Amino acid sequence: MMRALGYPRHISMENFRTPNFGLVSEVLLWLVRRYEPQTDIPSDVETEQDRVFFIKAIAQFLATKAHIKLNTKKLYQADGYAVKELLKITSVLYNAMKTKGMEGSQIGEEDISKFKFDLGSKIADLKAARQLASEITSKGASLYDLLGKEVELRELRTEAIARPLEINETEKVMRIAIKDILAQVQKTKDLLNNVASDEANLEAKIEKRKLELERNQKRLQTLQSVRPAFMDEYEKIEEELQKQYDVYLEKFRNLAYLEQQLEDHHRMEQERFEEAENTLRLMQNKLKEEEKRLLRSGSNDDSDIDIQEDDESDSELEERQLSKPRTAVEVLIQGRPGKRIVGTMQGGDSDDDEDSEDSEIDMEGDEEDDDLEDESIALSPAKPSQRVRKPEPLDESDNDF
Repeated sequence: MMRALGYPRHISMENFRTPNFGLVSEVLLWLVRRYEPQTDIPSDVETEQDRVFFIKAIAQFLATKAHIKLNTKKLYQADGYAVKELLKITSVLYNAMKTKGMEGSQIGEEDISKFKFDLGSKIADLKAARQLASEITSKGASLYDLLGKEVELRELRTEAIARPLEINETEKVMRIAIKDILAQVQKTKDLLNNVASDEANLEAKIEKRKLELERNQKRLQTLQSVRPAFMDEYEKIEEELQKQYDVYLEKFRNLAYLEQQLEDHHRMEQERFEEAENTLRLMQNKLKEEEKRLLRSGSNDDSDIDIQEDDESDSELEERQLSKPRTAVEVLIQGRPGKRIVGTMQGGDSDDDEDSEDSEIDMEGDEEDDDLEDESIALSPAKPSQRVRKPEPLDESDNDF
């Protein structure tokens, strides 16, 4: 197809086995100029940027003029894939040439080489024709309006031609015209003179401003070189201010740290207080459960426990008493050395028996005994006494309890 279109060189697929961008660019430029000879696309492909610009220009031109869409990436590869893109352009030109040849006589090889497809020039002629058509329409409308006034203008023209020409009036009109022209010339000269004077005034003002600028610059330099009288005091005050600011920052940080420590302390105190409350509440619940359990076990033991034998030793009674759970009074008086609590819990059927069988607490000093009893009453409810049959007193009564 390239030979039929008149391409001067012989090309084949062997030329495109390796990337050959020079040949691809040459073929593209020849095809585009074959399509439209008046196109102006730069043929410089030395650098990479020039090659990219060349491929984009070719693709854009063919897309807008011939409606042929090309793959720019394949064209840039300049290998066998680029041949497929080149065939899109050559097939269009080749088919157009074949159609033209079938309509006319046989075209020789020389005529084929001289064939030109000048579609771009026809488009330009179309635009020019449209513009001329619009101008013709406007000119025709204005001509029609002027021809409508021809009746009146013909009479005036006839009268002007028929009137005899007077030399005096002509001279008078000519003098008036000459005076007007001379007045305009004089006015123009005055304007030119004024321009010169204005230019001189402006130059004088510019010189004056330049002198003022130089004077002000010198004054500025002198002011910058002279140190103000209050500058030492200002620097001293500035240093003191910086020191005060550092002190302020330090105090502010310390205050913030102390406030944080105070908040942590309050939080720990609150947690400790809540923990103590929870511990006391748990202790009270345990004591209540223990009292209930002892009450249940005491009611069951009334029928089972026999009268204790006389030779039961005091040590066994003391061990039984110590094996029972501690009361709230024992919890409160822990850690107080030199104080001993000894007692027993016995039950009876009547109020008199309960009063007579209450636990006896011997401690050092009556006042301390009263204080402990008050604390036990305030902190925990009194534990009910276990109903156990009181053993008969022995001859040698033990008053250790």
